[in-house]
Amino acid sequence: MRHFGHIAPEVRQRLFHQQPCEFDANSPARLLAAALGATLYSPSTRPHLADDIVKQAARGVVSMVLCLEDSIDDADVVAGEENLVRQFAELDARDGGGSGLPLLFVRVRTPEQIPDLVERLGPSVRLLSGFVLPKFTEERGIPFLEALASAEAASGRRLFAMPVLESPELLYRESRVESLEGIARVVDKYRDRVLALRLGVTDFCSSYGLRRAPDMTAYDIHVVASVISDVVNLLGRVDGTGFTVTGPVWEYFRVPERMFKPMLRTSPFLEGQAVELREKLIEHAMDGLLREISLDQANGLLGKTCIHPSHVLPVHALSVVSHEEFGDAADILRPERGGGGVLRSAYTNKMNEVKPHRAWAERTMLRAEVFGVAREDVSFVDLLAAGVTG
Repeated sequence: MRHFGHIAPEVRQRLFHQQPCEFDANSPARLLAAALGATLYSPSTRPHLADDIVKQAARGVVSMVLCLEDSIDDADVVAGEENLVRQFAELDARDGGGSGLPLLFVRVRTPEQIPDLVERLGPSVRLLSGFVLPKFTEERGIPFLEALASAEAASGRRLFAMPVLESPELLYRESRVESLEGIARVVDKYRDRVLALRLGVTDFCSSYGLRRAPDMTAYDIHVVASVISDVVNLLGRVDGTGFTVTGPVWEYFRVPERMFKPMLRTSPFLEGQAVELREKLIEHAMDGLLREISLDQANGLLGKTCIHPSHVLPVHALSVVSHEEFGDAADILRPERGGGGVLRSAYTNKMNEVKPHRAWAERTMLRAEVFGVAREDVSFVDLLAAGVTG
């Protein structure tokens, strides 16, 4: 699979200076963590889940979470497990190799579900990439990760964990540092199995009875923004100790009434002759989503939890590296720049300081590998429009 693989090759050729790379479930963990993109959640109880997965893959989804936790009623857990086993078997019968399918993860409730589900999946476990671990703390996380290691050994299948950081202990000021340090100890011990860390912002908000409006981002809710900052501070470092941290879920897909002006400027859409696309994005609350994606990236997050298919393309379009970013990163990483120094950007609009900007350049090149590099005259509006029509 590859990002933007759902659009025609000739269209990709027109859009990309460097096309997104191909990858699959067996690719290196570092590549997969960056490539997760918009991870689409779906309740495990959906009766035509196999069909849904195939359909979303054809629309550009490259990672999905099939949820046995908060998205289904407590009384439906057993039925959800049974449905998962049936749907995986159906997918396996269609395509035993799993080619063309997204990376598939299951969000469980308890550690015991992990080895049980792996055993019940049988041969179709080859389609499973791992498990999402809810309300992750040091105390709760160890049994989950031990169960994952056991299931991995029993199945012979590489299985990743994606812990969700959403517990009140992480939110509250008096317990935050201790909680973060405990999480850091656990995920470091199981580093080879932890693909990415996910943020449960909805649970954070619930602890204070809050819910962000569609014309606000998670970063406008200061009690939430402070947690994101601290998580990145301790767990998102680029010195070899950190992990990929993904952006929080965007809850909205249609806005009945708007209090503030839209956050999308008109001019980029006029230049791309995509006025109708702008109106559609605003109607479906996508201007707020686009703003939040930009803030995610500015704050060190990569990828995003999504609960609606319409959110996937905006996440991927804004993850593509611009021609300008690529040029700056390439200049900074040239071997002859190893001694440091300062140079003017090829676009003559900024300073590139080699040593301080090196980590940014390396992250940018990894993102360029998985999401591609846009041509010089291609904007995110062009990528959005091509994805909608492609």
